[in-house]
Amino acid sequence: MGSCLCGDVTFELGGKLRNSVACHCVQCRKTSGHYVSATQVDPGQLNITKDSGLTWYQSSPDARRGFCGTCGSSLFWQHAADNGKTSVMSGTLDGPTGLSTEVHIFTAFKGDYYEIADNVPQRED
Repeated sequence: MGSCLCGDVTFELGGKLRNSVACHCVQCRKTSGHYVSATQVDPGQLNITKDSGLTWYQSSPDARRGFCGTCGSSLFWQHAADNGKTSVMSGTLDGPTGLSTEVHIFTAFKGDYYEIADNVPQRED
């Protein structure tokens, strides 16, 4: 299960989850205030159980971001080329997830105020 901060958006995820990908691109940094860490699920794995606060923002011609319009929590990301898959922000998941970070992406765009200090693989693009 997962939710936004205020509870106006709640959801359940089914099946095996992909490990988290940490994205350091400018859009992810701007939408979250830092970098984003997200798992990804197929369309049938995401069940939104409460959507009264859910708002979608078209952040580029090919991608949109789901967030709570009440509390501002960043929740989802969808790319048109991903065949309906949804990236789900790992920090919105309740309880132990069993996830780990598998890769850092767009590291060429990371903020200058932090270093990536773990031993996880990195991709500049």
